[in-house]
Amino acid sequence: MPITIADVAARAKVSKTTVSRVLNGKGELDESTAARVRAVIDELGYVPSSRAVGLARGRTRVVGMLVPSLTWPWIGEVLQGAVDVLETERYGLLLFTCNRGEESMRQFGAQVSAKSFDGLLVIEPEGTLDYIATLHRRGLPVVLIDDRDQTSGEIPSVGTTNHDGAGSAARHLLEIGRTRPLVIAGPEQFGCTRQRLAGFASVFAEAGHPITEDRRLPGDFTVARGVAGVQAAIESGVEFDAVFAHNDLSAIGAMQALRDAGRRIPEDVAVVGFDDIPTAAHTQPPLTTVHQPLREMGEAAARTLLAHFEGTPLPNRPTVIPTTFTTRPSTTA
Repeated sequence: MPITIADVAARAKVSKTTVSRVLNGKGELDESTAARVRAVIDELGYVPSSRAVGLARGRTRVVGMLVPSLTWPWIGEVLQGAVDVLETERYGLLLFTCNRGEESMRQFGAQVSAKSFDGLLVIEPEGTLDYIATLHRRGLPVVLIDDRDQTSGEIPSVGTTNHDGAGSAARHLLEIGRTRPLVIAGPEQFGCTRQRLAGFASVFAEAGHPITEDRRLPGDFTVARGVAGVQAAIESGVEFDAVFAHNDLSAIGAMQALRDAGRRIPEDVAVVGFDDIPTAAHTQPPLTTVHQPLREMGEAAARTLLAHFEGTPLPNRPTVIPTTFTTRPSTTA
């Protein structure tokens, strides 16, 4: 049978309350008594319930993290950044996904009600922002890792420069002489899609090469839509010498369709993505892309939450970590 706190108290000839105080470092205790209790704990190999200790301390030392799914390639980078910070500070992570829709959210809500974690990091599953905001208003510390650029500012967030990142892609294409880009967008309801469209289009317009409607294609951040977008453009006779995709997966799909159509990359068509997921460096040819600071965003969000636990107010404005630009052979032979 497992060793209990009652066993420790009986062997040390103290009360269970005294054992609890030793475990939690609370209250005035005679040092010889505390030493005797610690010796018995070591002798019996007693391991206290982390949940019980957390409740006694008023803190679980666990952070929750809610994400849509683990299938998106960039989520692992954000997650690793958060974990690096949490583990360094001896916090645990309780991870929730929305793979099963409403059932997943019910399970998540039960853990919120049980106060299983001290605060929450969120990569917003679509349609849950109002619920997350309600939890925050009710007192749950929340930091949003905002990949969609659509927050109202009510929830503290960490984001990046979608508009400027897309602008850097446009300037690069103009510098290498490409003036007729095809744009494969992200989901239109996402703020990041609007920001990337605006940042890219404004640079081309200022250079005297406005992007016409026939070269702006809807997308959904998948390889399949990247393939379909380029195929549709070729079949309809749209002339283009570059592709700017709103994420790397769409860019990879575009490259596949270009190869299938016999078009050389980058000689005939230069291709630029957005994210800089690990796969981007290993495509054929390697993909030029806007580097999102994914791991840094996870780190910053975790640090913000932990600082709040130590008394620092949550920020009332987004933390913005800028994008950078990574040039590879998909644009420069």
